[in-house]
Amino acid sequence: MYAALKATDAYRQTEVRSRTPLELVVMLYDGALKFMTAAQEAIRRGDIGARKTAISKTLAIVSELQSTLNMDQGGEIAASLDELYRWSSVRLLDATVHNDPAPIEEVAEVFRTLRDGWSGIASGSGSGSK
Repeated sequence: MYAALKATDAYRQTEVRSRTPLELVVMLYDGALKFMTAAQEAIRRGDIGARKTAISKTLAIVSELQSTLNMDQGGEIAASLDELYRWSSVRLLDATVHNDPAPIEEVAEVFRTLRDGWSGIASGSGSGSK
């Protein structure tokens, strides 16, 4: 079992290292969306432990997305994303405090839109560089 986990971890590390920065952003959105879905399902099941884990992982991803913003060069877009990530964190915490999946869905809806946008940018930049 340990060998299988080690192999899976090595595969993930290779996958991350082989991605462009834009593709990594899309991967972060994918991960956040996956954990938000898990948190919503955990709330519906009444599984507080699973909800806590899923929300914690989502918040870690939101924090990572926020930390990658270049506030000096990103201008208005970086500032808007920073504010959006702050709002997302607050809504995710609201979901935890009230044990309510609705705030998670609000964040997920925004993240799906952002993910699709970043995916389009990543696809466009990849085809333009070949």
